[in-house]
Amino acid sequence: MKIFLRFLLILGLFVPFSGCATTGDLQRVQGSLGNKIGDHDSEISELSEQAAANKKAVDELRTKQADVNADITVIREQLQQLRGAVDQLQKEMADIRSRAVETKELKEKLDQTSFKINFIENFLGIGKKDERTAGNAEKHHKNQGKNGVKAKTDKESLYAAAYDLYKEGKYERARGEFQHFLKAFPQTEYSGNAQFWIGECYYFEKSYEKAILEYEKVIKNYPEGNKVPQALLKQGLSFLELGDKASARLILQNVIKDYPNTSQARVARSKLLEIK
Repeated sequence: MKIFLRFLLILGLFVPFSGCATTGDLQRVQGSLGNKIGDHDSEISELSEQAAANKKAVDELRTKQADVNADITVIREQLQQLRGAVDQLQKEMADIRSRAVETKELKEKLDQTSFKINFIENFLGIGKKDERTAGNAEKHHKNQGKNGVKAKTDKESLYAAAYDLYKEGKYERARGEFQHFLKAFPQTEYSGNAQFWIGECYYFEKSYEKAILEYEKVIKNYPEGNKVPQALLKQGLSFLELGDKASARLILQNVIKDYPNTSQARVARSKLLEIK
């Protein structure tokens, strides 16, 4: 537009001073002026179209940006909800772990208490030796009548094989062989010893609770055998290993009382001095 105005001004100044200009010159000037105006209008039209296109693109970009912002807001809300759910789950898991630990500890305490009660009940019933001895003697007499020479050979070989495994430190296998021996020969001169070695196998495997129960079978089932003092002593030592000093002290005192002049009594006295 500024170019066009300048052109008109120049034309106005030129016309008065050139009175001799021809009609042809004027037509040429007008034609040139028309072309320039047409070109200028075309440029303005293109610029308008470009501006409209730019405005449309900007509007579309703004719309997309608004959609993105809305999506981000939704995602943030969902993340916040997920964080809350995770926190709740972590709290619930902590509560479950705490309850599981408490339940396990309670079960262990109940098992230990039950074990001690059963043992003390059995321990207090040791005084009924006469009744058990009569029954065991009768069983032993019947078995003696049934077994022949071959049975004697079998029991000796079975016992010897099991004892060899025990001496080699193969406690699991030895225990199985002694148990097999007792099933085949529950009442023989070797049976009380076999039962005692089963307890010893558990003792050396540090399964002290099982060892205590097996020693108790020696005391109850073979009260006249030579392994009873040893079984009592090893029960006391097993309780000591378990940290139950009260039960250990009770049994060791009983060993000294019932078997005062034995090596087991001497060991019991020594151990009592160590218990504080």
